[in-house]
Amino acid sequence: MDFPLVVGVDGSEPSLRAVDWAADEAARRGVPLRVVYASLWERYEGPAPGYHASHVRPRGDDVVEVAGRRASDRQPDLKVTVEVVSEEPEYALVREGRQATAVVVGTRGHGGFAGALLGSVSVTVAANAHCPVIVVRGGDATPTGGRIVVGVGEGAETAATVRYAVEAARLRGAPLEAVRAWRRPVRDTTGNPLRAGGPAGPAYEEEAALTLDEALRDTGDDVRVIRRTVEGHARRALVDASHDAALVVVGARRRGGRFGLQLGRVAHAVLHHAACPVVVVPQRVA
Repeated sequence: MDFPLVVGVDGSEPSLRAVDWAADEAARRGVPLRVVYASLWERYEGPAPGYHASHVRPRGDDVVEVAGRRASDRQPDLKVTVEVVSEEPEYALVREGRQATAVVVGTRGHGGFAGALLGSVSVTVAANAHCPVIVVRGGDATPTGGRIVVGVGEGAETAATVRYAVEAARLRGAPLEAVRAWRRPVRDTTGNPLRAGGPAGPAYEEEAALTLDEALRDTGDDVRVIRRTVEGHARRALVDASHDAALVVVGARRRGGRFGLQLGRVAHAVLHHAACPVVVVPQRVA
């Protein structure tokens, strides 16, 4: 049984862009698309853009009907189902993610940032879902071409993140850029000016390169891989790489039995500032 790709909608333009992205991705993966509207969405995110208190709010049935028809028009061979649920959106979508290939949401920032910062629903779902979560960022939700960028962490926990990125690149016929950031410990750059910029730097970079090699050893020959080590913060390196990428993939650690923000600084920063859609892949830890 193929789990569906789930997309959360609220009637806003960002959520409809997310529907476009989700329809293309579901067709690419050969899985059904499930469109979900949580009827209590406005409690947290405010009214959808374009609707005012003096207007009649769209009913949930109308929202999912429009979104479902949009997905079907975009991908005529795609199996699309829709549902309205009477539940807070973050809980509804996290629950939906237990039997989903992935969950897709749009961005709804507030104030003068014009979407630069995510709304609470997108962040909470990305931080707690049991499956990958795609937050559709950027002006063009469905860019053509472009590479897949993945942030490579340490140890076995990063394996799921790399696997997702490799598969995303394979499905698109796109190159995969694997990024590993490294930094000199403070003790190597202060208090001893002879050490700053000395042989320690190349040693840390070599260690980062070895981490990349280990993470990518089972990639296969059908995906072109670009390995890149960057001195500095991982979050800055990944945000910079997002500007001409089709997708950025990051991992987020999950601790069992907890509901709350479990993103980590890198995933949190990339979600808020990337210029393209972002995938958060859960990494289970004890």
